[in-house]
Amino acid sequence: MKSFLSIGKILATAVLALMYAGCGKDDGRMDVIFDTDANNEIDDQHAIAYLLLNDEVFNTLGLTTNTTRNGGDIKLQTLEAKRVTALVGLPGTPIYEGADGSFEEILPEIDKKEFDGCSAVNFIIDQARKHSPKKPLTVIAVGKLTNVALALAKKPSIAKRIRLVWLGTNYPKPGEYNFDNDIPSVNYVLDTKVPFEITVVRYNDPSGTWAVNVAREYAHEHFTGLGPRVKEAVDGRHGGKFTCFGDYSVDLFDNVKELVRSLYDMSAVAIVKNPEWAETVTVPAPVFKDGEWVERPDNERTITIWQNFKRDAIVEDFIATLSK
Repeated sequence: MKSFLSIGKILATAVLALMYAGCGKDDGRMDVIFDTDANNEIDDQHAIAYLLLNDEVFNTLGLTTNTTRNGGDIKLQTLEAKRVTALVGLPGTPIYEGADGSFEEILPEIDKKEFDGCSAVNFIIDQARKHSPKKPLTVIAVGKLTNVALALAKKPSIAKRIRLVWLGTNYPKPGEYNFDNDIPSVNYVLDTKVPFEITVVRYNDPSGTWAVNVAREYAHEHFTGLGPRVKEAVDGRHGGKFTCFGDYSVDLFDNVKELVRSLYDMSAVAIVKNPEWAETVTVPAPVFKDGEWVERPDNERTITIWQNFKRDAIVEDFIATLSK
């Protein structure tokens, strides 16, 4: 009897060790949380579909949503995320509502049981605690950084258990949509210990994710009909009903004014999947003050900048992923 009890203790200890290492069963996939303002433009949707359908690479634990200036409140941001998960045949993907407001507005409230964005913030914290610095939780954030900054502020100890990859900034130039929506959250993260990687946007600059663009005509030719076919049609953001993501993608392209749109957010997922699809440079973490980046060359805290993205490889892999 004692031997059986001893074996049971050993097995229980082993299971707990695996859980706290970040995975009940290590199947080689990367644990990911995707943080998104899904209803803002059209690139978030492509990034979500690409992430979820790369399930041999990514173990998506859940999506967290946030609100930026476009696309309505958190309910609409979450609804769009639900559309995409349904369209790729994964309607059960957990989605947690995050911050409507900004980092500085919410920060004084984070010790309360309920606060703006608490579902998303607490989910990030809970999942990060299950991981370790050797096998961290990957958080891919493609909207404002509010949810992540609040999680780090509430539980600073999770910093080394997270790998944060963020789509944002025109660094070293000022501006950019995600960045401008909550600059204090970015400055806060820059001064934490979280491993921080930025996939830069750099509008109209071929070195940024701006270069990963697709023409409406190209979407019609190459995306139509792609993705798993779902039995129950999904109502689109602009009307109509869709049974695969490829057709919804084409509709999204048809409902924007521009004939060419950049799939910024999808690039952030792509370089996590294959780091060879961009180049990196490591810099001392800067800070943004008075409308410009201030370099801190003596700062021991460093961050990674992703740039010079391989547009054709990324778009072709998106097509291949939806064609599986």
